[in-house]
Amino acid sequence: MTKRAKPPFRGDHVGSLLRPEALLNSRQKWQAGDISDEELRGHENDCIKKVVELQEKAGVRSITDGEFRRESFHADFIRQIKNVTSSWDFDQVAQLGKDHKAGEVKKMPYIPYINGKIDRPLGGIEVENYKFTSSLTDQTVKITVPSPTMTHFRGGRKAIDPETYPDMEDFFADLARLYREELADLSTAGCTYVQFDDTNLAYLCDEKMRENARQLGEDPDELPATYAALINDSIRDRAADMAVTIHLCRGNSKSQWFASGGYEPVAEKLFSLTDVDGFFLEYDDDRSGGFEPLRFVPKGNKVIVLGLITTKRGELETKDELKRRVEEASKYVDIDQLALSPQCGFSSNAAGNLITVDDQVNKLQLVMETAEEIWG
Repeated sequence: MTKRAKPPFRGDHVGSLLRPEALLNSRQKWQAGDISDEELRGHENDCIKKVVELQEKAGVRSITDGEFRRESFHADFIRQIKNVTSSWDFDQVAQLGKDHKAGEVKKMPYIPYINGKIDRPLGGIEVENYKFTSSLTDQTVKITVPSPTMTHFRGGRKAIDPETYPDMEDFFADLARLYREELADLSTAGCTYVQFDDTNLAYLCDEKMRENARQLGEDPDELPATYAALINDSIRDRAADMAVTIHLCRGNSKSQWFASGGYEPVAEKLFSLTDVDGFFLEYDDDRSGGFEPLRFVPKGNKVIVLGLITTKRGELETKDELKRRVEEASKYVDIDQLALSPQCGFSSNAAGNLITVDDQVNKLQLVMETAEEIWG
């Protein structure tokens, strides 16, 4: 098997990690105005130092800041884009999907509204965060950001000011430019690994979510190609040494989920049209379907990172089980194009999943040890 020149690694992880209780308390104090921005960031820094050490001890090669500076995996980033507003209730996000079920009604908990020409804040969004995390480790630091599709899917055309953007192509062009500039500044700072987190492409596997898209005036059959073009435009100027991957997820907040369905409706366009280095795919239970859609993965350098280890429950998978499932997947895509990870982060929102820190560490170690035994 060939050794990969750049990420994703054979054993990898999605990025978010369980927040310490003390950090959650500090964030509540900050939201109440009881501590300053500087005091909160200082506490975040202290906690990030410890979680970097946790990852290193677990053998992880792609180090993240655990998304410790965020309330959610996507909203904090999108909020910083100029002229984007939203009405978002975090309690609503946490309560969706009671009893680990999606429910009959699919609610969209966070909808960005574009009220003017979009742009980045001065200095970028994740650049300084990358600089801090990279100062703590010699390993590769991965920056996770919401996919550019996350600024469109939930609101569609209706959430974008028609006077500012009468032509949707102009909106997509501005959005892609914004991401190109962020990637360029990250690259200048030394970043070589960026992950786009994308629930939308996975939601398009669920017929109820597809119907939601139709009600917004979108064609769910065409969106995978539209989004592939948007992502490609966003990453077209990335440095040769920068890897960009996409993580697909059907919902993860507080060990819950919001969508179901195999990858068949999106697989052909997703894998063939999107010019990224790899795809992190959720495969921890039957909701994600079988491995058959992987037959559309082109031969070459695109890596499929199989999310076979669940972050929703503490029980530990066995190495034999994981090896068997990797072997099953290899019937559809060459094993040299496969890798292994948890199905999602451990804390997509600050509240975190219903597991312990020990569970988290055990699962990270399981990923790394199993990947080593499979791929060497």
